[in-house]
Amino acid sequence: MAQPLDYLKESPSQTAGPYVHIGCLPNFCGIAGVYPADLGHSMVNARTRGERITLSGRIIDGTGTPLRDAMVEIWQADAAGLYNSPSETRGTADPDFTGWGRQAADPETGLWRFETIRPGPVPFPDGRLQAPHISVWIVARGINLGLNTRIYFPENEAANAADPVLSRIEHKNRVPTLIARRDGAAYSHDIHLQGDAETVFLDI
Repeated sequence: MAQPLDYLKESPSQTAGPYVHIGCLPNFCGIAGVYPADLGHSMVNARTRGERITLSGRIIDGTGTPLRDAMVEIWQADAAGLYNSPSETRGTADPDFTGWGRQAADPETGLWRFETIRPGPVPFPDGRLQAPHISVWIVARGINLGLNTRIYFPENEAANAADPVLSRIEHKNRVPTLIARRDGAAYSHDIHLQGDAETVFLDI
């Protein structure tokens, strides 16, 4: 006779909790000596190729309030469209560009900010080119699973219109939730978790 399998109960879901910054950003929390600088703090150096840009924004909850305890990570290609990854087979990525960054939201304003470069286009698995974009991952208290989304650039209208990911968004009025605002070399982008301006999130 088969033994019943109802003795294992589902574990409670875990959010990022109050300790994510201590583990991932100890210097930000005032804990010195773990790393010279928090991992992901700097993506570029004086030799990095490409156009320098800044990217900043806030994570906005359903009440319109910025999250002040969010942690944001970004991944992107270099200026030539190459990823700093062992799986990159199209060439050698810029060794002076990490392609990955991690920042905490400001505890007072909720603002996060990255100094990076404008990424180049990268191929989709079917060979089509994706518009230049930055992938974003968000964690904070109350978020059970990290949220994935993208940020595109407003000046790339033709490339954005042909982008394989953006073209899959059924409700086209939501595409602008993935497009940053530009002011010279500075881009800003607020990510809304709920509400009328809710950002498109990706199930990956």
